[in-house]
Amino acid sequence: MTTATATPARPAAPAAGARRLRLVRRARRDVLAALGGLATCAAFPPVNAWPLALAGPALLLAAVRGSRSAAAFRYGTWYGLAMFVPLLSWLGNLGPLPWLALSAVEALLWGVLTAAAPVLLRWRPWPLWAAAWWVAAEAVRSRAPLGGFPWARLAFSQADSPALGWASVLGAPGLSALVALGAACLAALCTARTGRRTAAAFALAAALATGALGSVLLPAPARKGDSSATVAVVQGNVPRERTLAEQSRLRQVTDNHIRATGDLAAAVRAGRNPAPDLVLWPENSTDTDPRADPALFTAIDNAVKDVGAPVLVGAVLDGPDGRIYNTGLMWRPDSGPGQWYAKQHLVPFGEYIPLREVFGGLKDLQLIPRDFIPGTGTTVFRTGPVALADSICYEVGYDSQVRDAVRSGANLLAVQSNNATYMRDGSRGEPGQQIAIARIRAVEHNRSVVVAATTGTSAVITPDGRITARSALWTSDTLVEQVPLRTATTLADRLGPWPEAAASLLAVTGIASAATRRILTRKR
Repeated sequence: MTTATATPARPAAPAAGARRLRLVRRARRDVLAALGGLATCAAFPPVNAWPLALAGPALLLAAVRGSRSAAAFRYGTWYGLAMFVPLLSWLGNLGPLPWLALSAVEALLWGVLTAAAPVLLRWRPWPLWAAAWWVAAEAVRSRAPLGGFPWARLAFSQADSPALGWASVLGAPGLSALVALGAACLAALCTARTGRRTAAAFALAAALATGALGSVLLPAPARKGDSSATVAVVQGNVPRERTLAEQSRLRQVTDNHIRATGDLAAAVRAGRNPAPDLVLWPENSTDTDPRADPALFTAIDNAVKDVGAPVLVGAVLDGPDGRIYNTGLMWRPDSGPGQWYAKQHLVPFGEYIPLREVFGGLKDLQLIPRDFIPGTGTTVFRTGPVALADSICYEVGYDSQVRDAVRSGANLLAVQSNNATYMRDGSRGEPGQQIAIARIRAVEHNRSVVVAATTGTSAVITPDGRITARSALWTSDTLVEQVPLRTATTLADRLGPWPEAAASLLAVTGIASAATRRILTRKR
């Protein structure tokens, strides 16, 4: 009788080893993506290591290339968390919930957008597709959710970069595209096979040279219709120790700006300062409608008459149905308050509460008992040679808001800001990031930009992006500078939203084409 010999079981070691290898590779890509987010964060103020705007996205693209959409979502989310959590740490002054909630929402949105990238990164030349995708992704998160959050676009890290001049050609989206293209070429060089590294190195060198030689390749900004004006910025300061509750009820901020304006008037009379053509106060320099408060009206009116020049007052004005406007209110010595511009892009949970019946009773949100009303368009304030347009606080990050102001005839741009809330713990991130955006706008539109902040940093920026005067933080200060007034438009002004739209259309077309090809392949 023959006894059958049992066949030994196949060892499981190879399969287990393959799984471990896959896990190691995934973990390595997770780490690459997170390091990319940290590097991108460091490209922005306060670190301001702008070359890292190439390294950060390059690490993310290297992690995403060759992956599937589900894995790309994870890498994009890690990248977003590693970038936004430290970048927006100044929001921690409002408490950990607003800071971490916004960071998480932005990170998850970036993860969703990154999930669409792998199909584009399989096409040649994939760095061009990657640059188009990056611009499209920034366009989406600048608009959604709740009006979007344009902070931390790659372009806004390049205020000190030699590539800054390209903002005048294709706007902030074009500058983001140039940086993203360089990052993609760097990723291509790092991930290329041996035989293809020469082409990748050549592409990277060409992208870097294009950015670095911007000042040489681009024509000088047009100076058509140049004139000048003397502008004063009054930074009255805010008590640093104030709580959020105190900030919602104290009038000391207004008194500080009235006092500082009086000091400016005295310096003009003494000949220590030239007489200004225009004076700017910051956002929320009065949180009460001065038109409805006789004592406040008289105090501001006396200060304006004393300095003898129109003053753009950051004022909260009463609106219909118990709601309010966040405005820049032009106050003239001879006629008092008149024209005003209302902020168009309001801060969710800061200036209005979505689903108020659900969230309105939560902790510090109770300090926002009524919603602001968004403005509906641009206001150009004309006084002497100045045609001034205003951006209030973070809406300077929205391309269309600033571009519409220039197209409406403005020859000078103002940014009014109240950033005291975000600096109480000593953080310098928010004012530094805002100044960097203002510098990009100056070059993009060939306009001087004047930033007026309650506690700093206030600044005067020339059309080439240079800062000619700036204030310290947490001090009362006045800046008086002569600024050029230009009327010539840039190519970025004339092209308007089309560069961003073209890049976004290219990315969407590529994704749709890849999806269609996959469906047809499966059917065959």
